[in-house]
Amino acid sequence: MEQEHTRDYNEPCVQCSDVNWGLTEEGKFYCRSCHNVIERTREVLTGDVTSNARAQSISKGLKKKKKFDKGWEWYICEGFQNILCQQAEALQSLGVSSQMKDEVLWNFWKRYLQKSKHAHCDKPFSDATHDAFSTCESDTEVDGNIELSRLLDLPCSASDTDLISESSIGAVSSIGKSSERSVWSGSVDGSSYLSKKKKGDLLMSMPMTLAFCYLALLWLREAIMLSDLLRLVMDGHIPYLNAYKDFPEEMKMYGIDFKIFHVQSWPAYDDVHKKAHDLATYIELPRFPDIEEGIFLHPNILCMKYLMEANLPDDMHSWTCRVVEKIGIGETDFLTLHPGNKSSCRVKYDILAIAVVVVVLKILFLLDDQYEWLLSNYIEERNKNNKEGCPVFDIGKWYVVVRNAMDVEQKKLNEERVRHLWRCEKPLLYSAMRKSVILKKRQMVVDLQRQFRTLSGLMEPTEKQKPSGFQLHWTEENTAGNCFHGHSMGGILQENGNVITTLNRNYWLCTMKLCKNKCGHLTHYKESDFPHTYQFVLNLFSFLLRVQPSVIHEEVCAIENKLFSSKIEKKSRKFKTPKRRKP
Repeated sequence: MEQEHTRDYNEPCVQCSDVNWGLTEEGKFYCRSCHNVIERTREVLTGDVTSNARAQSISKGLKKKKKFDKGWEWYICEGFQNILCQQAEALQSLGVSSQMKDEVLWNFWKRYLQKSKHAHCDKPFSDATHDAFSTCESDTEVDGNIELSRLLDLPCSASDTDLISESSIGAVSSIGKSSERSVWSGSVDGSSYLSKKKKGDLLMSMPMTLAFCYLALLWLREAIMLSDLLRLVMDGHIPYLNAYKDFPEEMKMYGIDFKIFHVQSWPAYDDVHKKAHDLATYIELPRFPDIEEGIFLHPNILCMKYLMEANLPDDMHSWTCRVVEKIGIGETDFLTLHPGNKSSCRVKYDILAIAVVVVVLKILFLLDDQYEWLLSNYIEERNKNNKEGCPVFDIGKWYVVVRNAMDVEQKKLNEERVRHLWRCEKPLLYSAMRKSVILKKRQMVVDLQRQFRTLSGLMEPTEKQKPSGFQLHWTEENTAGNCFHGHSMGGILQENGNVITTLNRNYWLCTMKLCKNKCGHLTHYKESDFPHTYQFVLNLFSFLLRVQPSVIHEEVCAIENKLFSSKIEKKSRKFKTPKRRKP
């Protein structure tokens, strides 16, 4: 029995150099020749469910400590480039044009490297950083030019292509001693990456990787909006959270590198949108391809998409087109991004289309918690009395159906967020001294999770299904009559000669005057100040786009001020008090 436990251990004794091991009563190894007892113990495998793990003790006396595995020396920009390639490949697997990664995104990236002086220039920052550390690293000889060639010479089919990034964490503590850095291997410029920023520079960050992807999608005029991109990120279809776990094995991540690449929150719509436009200006991109009528990014097409997803009648599309034409937001010059033109608008295509739909709902149903319900009662009676032909759209019934469906989907989403694990399978290592302790704790957590799933009967996590362009699905074949796409607007509109108008002749504005302060917002949204039905509509589209209701409300106010600008000016002049003359 003793030989079965000792036959796999062939290390010589440090005292007599003999290989003749036995076991003490405590299970420790001892040399039969010189009776030297070592710290190694026999491995014990337990068969019961609650301890389905290997219990062992690691010998510290016999085995020599291996030199810390440093891998190759790499730069922060290489890490971000790797992440960008992962994101581009994920988008292409979802149906995006094959030009995105190898042509468009690479072009943008090359411009950024040159502008930020990381590459394609006389003295890249990476070379300077390498020179600064070369004098204090006597045990490592690495040519900075070789590393840069690995960064720049990227074949189109390469799987280990590199990318640059800026830390999304504001404050990062630098490593004090250069000798400690040489032992605690990681990126070459990790400790100095944030401190070398100069005025006017645009450092990379994890949200900036999404800004690159959004600009590439916009250049290709793809059908993925910014809100869709962020939703795909949150649902795990595009690498973002813990994306560094897929770095090549040679790119060792230690210490301060995690503070640059580790994500602690989901990206915000406004933040990524602003970074994308700042990036386009920074790398001096030319005018983007024109967005004309018929392109998916055009408001007329996007309005139809969101009308379908919100389960609203198809007949409303003619009203959204009238609003788009009235205020001129369907013009090519307005929609096309031109970074060099300071007067060009920073259009939020998806938010703009949603805001148009909300304005049309207010035009047709007022949404003041009174008119829409009176109209609903009238339509309900009309549909009961006239069961032939197409039913008239009942906003009260629509409210109940959509609210129930949204509550179900919102509950699923909340449960997924609760179960979401922010920590990466690859543990965060901030200190070389604590590496073994952290790895042991991580292994213990994995074993406990496996045992808990076995005891509780939980299924192993399954692979994610392919994403859909719609979060709420409605079909006209549904026997429950919950689809309103084909419903008529006959009871809501009226004919005056050759002109079709609404029964409702009133309209209330969200705000009379847009904010001109430097707070970055045109107006502010407080739920208690607005009718419940209006809040519900904002919350519905907020759920569909995964943005805050205030973002949609702000765009609604901007459209209203364009649509009713003449009436607002008249009203402001009417209530304007004249100045008193001096005596």
